[in-house]
Parts: sequence; structure tokens; C-alpha cells
Amino acid sequence: MTISVGDKLPEAQLQVMGANGPESVSLASKLAGRNVVIFGLPGAYTGTCTTAHVPSFIRTQDKLAAKGVDEVICLSVNDAFVMKAWGDSTGATSAGITMLGDVDSAFTKAIGMNFTVPPIGFFDRSKRYALYAVDGVVKVLHAEENAGQCDISGGEAMLAAI
Repeated sequence: MTISVGDKLPEAQLQVMGANGPESVSLASKLAGRNVVIFGLPGAYTGTCTTAHVPSFIRTQDKLAAKGVDEVICLSVNDAFVMKAWGDSTGATSAGITMLGDVDSAFTKAIGMNFTVPPIGFFDRSKRYALYAVDGVVKVLHAEENAGQCDISGGEAMLAAI
């Protein structure tokens, strides 16, 4: 079942690169009592994700914060090593975006946003979406029909919706 506006996001253990290597992060702890934007995408270092989706949130990070967003999280079905390197290379980390890996796709599957395309090596990857959650409850959900676009799931669209 795909997550919808009004649903509470499920708990998940995600991964971030810590000082001593990969560390587990409780999504519930990131969401509790906070206003959070999560944008999910098919993969680190892939075309649209790198050239359009991440940059749209870098451009809007400060304006989202001004609207009361406590944290912007980029989530992909990748490991913490890849997410850290990608965050550094795109400037997302220095812009204040939290780069989290859904290493086993458990969260992505739980919210019904997974897809698989074997010919290009995508197994249980994340569809392209952005959501705004208040205390873990989805208030805005923008899911793309075409993974190669980020028209409705980009930073500017989320900024306009909040």
C-alpha cells in the first residue's frame, strides 16, 4: 500500500555515515515533534537525481527552514558510504541536507514507493517523491509518475505546497 496524506510514517532504521563508519538512525526520532521534508529518489549518482532533484532542495533549503521545516532528508536505497560521498560531491551535506540510506529498502517498501527495473540493475529502489511530515504524519505528498522527472517532487514544488 502506498503512503497517503494523513498517514503516519512507519518506524525505520536508516543509515548515516558517522565518525567511525555507518550508524543506524531511527526515523521516528527524526520525526517526533518536528516538521520534516523527505525526498526519495532512485539512486545516488544517477542522472536526474544528481542534476535536478538534489539541486532543487539545495536551492530551497533556506526557504524551507524559513517556513518552519526543521530538517530536509534525502533518502535513497544506497549505503551510508555512497550517501556520504554523494552528499559531499553535490554540496547537499554542506547545504544542510541529511543524506540517509535505506540500505535494505525496508522503509521504501513499507511506504509502497519501491520499484524494480532489472535491465538497469535497479532492485527495490525508491520511486521519486517528496513529502512533508509534521510529527510523523504526512501532510503533503508529491510522487512522480515518471522517475526521470522531478517536476512535482522538487524543492520548489514542496516549498509552494507548505
